[in-house]
Amino acid sequence: MCRNITTLRGLEPAATPAEIEAAARQYVRKVSGVQSVSDATREAFEAAVAEVTATTTRLLEALPARRQPPTTVPPLRRPEVQARLAAKGKSS
Repeated sequence: MCRNITTLRGLEPAATPAEIEAAARQYVRKVSGVQSVSDATREAFEAAVAEVTATTTRLLEALPARRQPPTTVPPLRRPEVQARLAAKGKSS
């Protein structure tokens, strides 16, 4: 279903809160069909992101360590994404 959400369990270093929230946000976007948050959807959308983030954090803390690291790199760790976010931050 959410093929573009990368595996966070087993990352070295461990997944950051920002990476967990980004995955939660992508999940909520996918299941809700809300790609662009509006005033009408913001409250419900952000509440769902917070709940999924908290649940994912607890899940990752409760699971045992992986034997092998994930095969994909989370977007927030990719140089091209970091460069895009840095450029966006400078233009804001």
